[in-house]
Amino acid sequence: MQSTRFRRLSAVALLTALLPLTSAVSLAPGSAKVPAPVQGAQPDPQIVAQFGLLDNAKLQSYIDTKGMQMGKISDRPADVKGFTIVDSPVINAFATPDGHVYFTRGIMAHFNNEAQFAGVLGHEIGHITARHGQKQQTRSTVASGAILLGSIFSKRIASIAQPASQVVGLGLLKYGRDDENESDQLGVKYSSKIGYDPASMADFFLTLQRTEQSNGASPIPTFLSSHPNSADRYQNVKKLAQQAEQQAGRQLAVNREQYLRLIEGLPYGEDPRQGFVEAGTFYHPDLKFKFPIPSGWKSQNSPSQFQMGEPNGKAILVLLPAPGNSLDAAAEALVKQLSLQSPQAQRTTINSFPAIAIQADQVGQQGVSARTLTYLIQDGQTIYALVGLTSPTDFNTYAPQFQRSAQGFARLTDASKLNRQPEKIRIKTAAKATTLAQALAANGIPAARREELAILNGMKLNDPLSAGSLYKVVGK
Repeated sequence: MQSTRFRRLSAVALLTALLPLTSAVSLAPGSAKVPAPVQGAQPDPQIVAQFGLLDNAKLQSYIDTKGMQMGKISDRPADVKGFTIVDSPVINAFATPDGHVYFTRGIMAHFNNEAQFAGVLGHEIGHITARHGQKQQTRSTVASGAILLGSIFSKRIASIAQPASQVVGLGLLKYGRDDENESDQLGVKYSSKIGYDPASMADFFLTLQRTEQSNGASPIPTFLSSHPNSADRYQNVKKLAQQAEQQAGRQLAVNREQYLRLIEGLPYGEDPRQGFVEAGTFYHPDLKFKFPIPSGWKSQNSPSQFQMGEPNGKAILVLLPAPGNSLDAAAEALVKQLSLQSPQAQRTTINSFPAIAIQADQVGQQGVSARTLTYLIQDGQTIYALVGLTSPTDFNTYAPQFQRSAQGFARLTDASKLNRQPEKIRIKTAAKATTLAQALAANGIPAARREELAILNGMKLNDPLSAGSLYKVVGK
């Protein structure tokens, strides 16, 4: 095998440098294009790179229209810049200090009427117009680098990775109770001002609480993770909503049916087209590759990278696209961008894919802080980097696991994996008076998932469904 040596470079933390590597190519082919800017604002490229954009022009147009309508009647219309739906199953909505509001498809799936959406939209616009984010701009809005649970890293590895957040996915600004109460008030004010019943925002708190309770130890964050809830917030919003409706002097809209028809076909849960783990293997149907992941390791997928972590936090392994038009160019760029010292590179072939293996150290102010084993694997015009990171003392323990994952990288040909499709929201009409539980059972929803679907519908299983009423199920 041919060996190549690269020049020595100064050390920086590894994972904080990983995200810029994703600018070359996304792990999610055919991702939706950035939507046309609303009021001159584009979504944050870092958020787009990490989560992707939802490819749903109808739903994007809807939030643009409602967002602009609400922005115009807000206290600071010029501060409200744009609205975007990101392609994430996480249940969340957030506003960035630059005046942009983001909804995940996960939260859009869990709204059950337009008024719930409008209440949360008003709440987020409230954070913008009250300038809560600008007061905390020193805090990171998006996790730059590791998005795995901080708890899976040991202190030593965490200091290398420098995760900006302790939750998976969205590293968001955290607001205090005063800011939250103010945004609740503004959410009621703004949503009622454009004609929606703000009491629905309080009702949605209950859906969120049930979701968190049902998740148990699940690492997936929800809206309440970054918007701390309390029992009195629900009551306060209910009181504010009652006052707003009295002031309006008319019945404010809820629009359940209109909203449910709007989200027909919305992807629900994880999208296997962007990659999924099954029986110890990571499969990517759209990119047509697979590789084994170390046994027992935790994992987290996003459109831009796939991360794995040893349960005790002693090692991490990240797959992401690498820059460059050739393996040599990609290797040199990676060594430079990750500031690797004394890298040793060897050419090899992995299941017919040309590859380069690079072993190197990162040296901090206190000496060698991490040792890496990286495989660059070329698949046509695309080059992937599989970066393994651990401490020098643990390297001999984990290097074989890094190596096994890389050497297991292979073409995906299994039709059952290649054809895997995401679940989608399906809107059904009750043919006769029934209960939600009976309706779900009649649609083939297994008993183990009926509580999940009840939460999705914002209902209890024994709640009645009248003939002709709409409800959600999920299916392929």
